[in-house]
Amino acid sequence: MKVGIFFGGPAREREVSFAGGRTALANLDKGLFEPVLVFVDGRGRFRQVSPEFLQAPSLRDVIPQDASGFSVYDESLDSDALASSYPEIRPERFSAHFDIAFLAMHGPDCEDGAIQGLLEWYKMPYTGPGLVGSAIGINKILQNELIALANGQQKKTATINRDAWERADKAQFFQSLIDHLGLPIVVKAPHQGSSIGVAIVREPDLALFCRSVEQCFFTMSVQPDGFSKLSEWGELSADEKRELAQTMVSLDSGISFPVVIEQTGEVIRHPQTLIDKLDSMQGQPLTLASVNAEDDVLFEEFISGQEFSCGVIQDDDGRAIALPPTEIYNVTSFDFESKYKLNTTKKRIPVATSLENNRKIQLAVAEVFTKLGINVYARIDGFLTPDERVLLHDPNTIPGMSPSSLIFKQMAEIGLNLTNSLTYLIRQSLRERIRTGKNTFHLKRLLTDLDTQLANRKMNPLPERVVSFGPSDEGFAEAKQEYNRLAASGEVRPSLVYLKSKVENYEIPVNLLFKETVEELEAALSQPRHPLLIETTEQARHITERYV
Repeated sequence: MKVGIFFGGPAREREVSFAGGRTALANLDKGLFEPVLVFVDGRGRFRQVSPEFLQAPSLRDVIPQDASGFSVYDESLDSDALASSYPEIRPERFSAHFDIAFLAMHGPDCEDGAIQGLLEWYKMPYTGPGLVGSAIGINKILQNELIALANGQQKKTATINRDAWERADKAQFFQSLIDHLGLPIVVKAPHQGSSIGVAIVREPDLALFCRSVEQCFFTMSVQPDGFSKLSEWGELSADEKRELAQTMVSLDSGISFPVVIEQTGEVIRHPQTLIDKLDSMQGQPLTLASVNAEDDVLFEEFISGQEFSCGVIQDDDGRAIALPPTEIYNVTSFDFESKYKLNTTKKRIPVATSLENNRKIQLAVAEVFTKLGINVYARIDGFLTPDERVLLHDPNTIPGMSPSSLIFKQMAEIGLNLTNSLTYLIRQSLRERIRTGKNTFHLKRLLTDLDTQLANRKMNPLPERVVSFGPSDEGFAEAKQEYNRLAASGEVRPSLVYLKSKVENYEIPVNLLFKETVEELEAALSQPRHPLLIETTEQARHITERYV
């Protein structure tokens, strides 16, 4: 079966997606699937690329750059800048290149039902939740309302749209939010993922509050009472202007290009053009907005408690099974920087609470997954409060796909390695696409062919290959990398063996592959498994036995 791995896209999370494409390519079972790489550029066009494309450190490093000295994404370049290097694939020709689209994209257009709808129109099956679950999963305002209907949870929220914000008395509005939500206040852009467009206002600081709201609308004001660095434009040196314009390119912290000058409607695609324009306007008041700016901002009360993230998978009957929840701790807010850039954030499976509370989290997550019409898999975040309430938010319908992503760690706890997990996603997605009643015979044939291959593997197991390592962190890391490479080859069945001494060795189970050091590994080997992990493994055995 040919698998088109879709990565990139026009959303702000495309760098996360770039890393996810690399993970999918490296870990897809080559004995079952033939990968075809599809880079979705910033203008939404589909381009076939080679594996070497994914070896760059980041997406901007592989995109051809112009002579300006700025590092930009392709929306800032000429519209045909990528055409000669990366040929375009038209959607009506998808089926000539691959049999299923593996979606490793995130954010608006990528997991909100847009790409899913396009693929359904062209009768191309895809991985992950369908149209309904995707549309709900991207809209934080709607999520809050539907989760409350699904399980009755109580969480204080408020919203404001851009027009109302521009008319509002900012100080009065801020005070009304403090009266309603208290401090701190969580400010969110409602259609972003990976915690992009999230700010926490902890003090009664009006300027900080206004900057946070502008950040979540993806706007910047250039005027005497503006709240961004751009308000100081006339006082900046040439180098400071270049640095600020380059910062605006950033997808996780800047408003990103293209931007529009709202007073004139002029669209600016390149940071150098922006510098020239601002210099020419000589400090005239103006507002810059991303062409993909939000029209609403969501405000939520700050929840104190244990923060967790819990994946959900499905069986063939559509029954949701929650994976063991992961607790995120040693972090003030699980935002983009703490998720992807800091090493201080700690995680543990399951949550450090009672067995009953962990079960309560799983039940709540599985219920919301089902009632919100999500299928195949998802990750749902939330808090366990000091009074033992479970408050859920932000269903993520295409979780991040780095090798160490939470969803893969949780799937390892039930016995699925990275390669097995990707095979599950493809197979279960085929099963769910069949339920839509579109192109049913073809999809059933794909599913039958895959099931036949998996059954043959069970009857005629691949030869075992032992990967051993000694008591060093470097050796452990290299052995895990080799294990994953062999698992994805489709030629052997790897096992990982820890040679602690000449007389003492241990075969490492899949659930311990994500330990980072030998010290952590030895501690885990010396302790009994948590009852929740044993329990969840048994609940999911009828799913995992197909792949292991």
